[in-house]
Amino acid sequence: MKPAPKLIDASLTLKTGYAILRFERDDVRNALTGTNLINDLCDTIAWANNNTAISTLIITGAGKAFSSGGNVKEMRDKQGMFGGSQSEISDSYRNGIQRISRAMHNAEIVTIAAVNGAAVGAGFDLCSMADLRIGCEHARFGETFINLGIIPGDGGAWFLQRLVGYQRAAEMSFSGRIIDSDEALQLGILLECVATADLLSTAERYAQDYASKPPLALRQTKRLMKVAQRQELSDFLDVCADVQAQCHHTADHHRAVDAFINKTAPKFEGN
Repeated sequence: MKPAPKLIDASLTLKTGYAILRFERDDVRNALTGTNLINDLCDTIAWANNNTAISTLIITGAGKAFSSGGNVKEMRDKQGMFGGSQSEISDSYRNGIQRISRAMHNAEIVTIAAVNGAAVGAGFDLCSMADLRIGCEHARFGETFINLGIIPGDGGAWFLQRLVGYQRAAEMSFSGRIIDSDEALQLGILLECVATADLLSTAERYAQDYASKPPLALRQTKRLMKVAQRQELSDFLDVCADVQAQCHHTADHHRAVDAFINKTAPKFEGN
């Protein structure tokens, strides 16, 4: 396995087949701007993409919040990415917060957001970018940009309507209201809502399950699900045929078939 990245405002815990990335800036409610969390998250995803021994990345926050998104005090003071001319701010978004959107969308590993508290603004959008979301009773969600007179500059409108449909995404974006974990579960934002004490163990249960699957097939499955969102069926079926042919030539496929027939537990090696 390649060495883990050196993180500044987050911690990375390595487990068998998966990793846990925890935001460690509770002092600013794990704000993504004005901290090193953008670099920490993007570097971690790049590292995981290049390590077939990692199947899943769990993302969570330390303290009371998952992430408050953009630092509103910096917006007020026109500091950091919120300062400068219009073109300079535009470039700051492209080279800053939008890096998360691209990294999450291009993540080859399964991503799970374990939402321990408030996830608002860009913090909520980050949740929407994950493959799965597990929440607890303290989780709160909001597409709150409209309340500050701005729009989801990280591409949140693209992700949210793919998650809950246009009408629900529009209502949340137009109102900027905060929803609790029960409503998030009803809307399909959360896969599960559990007690706070069970949040991480629940997310790890999913990660452990995925870590037990053939690594290459798991990554190919995720790639195909992403491709299916933008291709016509006939084109997609052609891609599926080619990828399936590759899978049939992997050693892990033969291990899986032998284990199925012999009723034994397979041990996959990612080849």
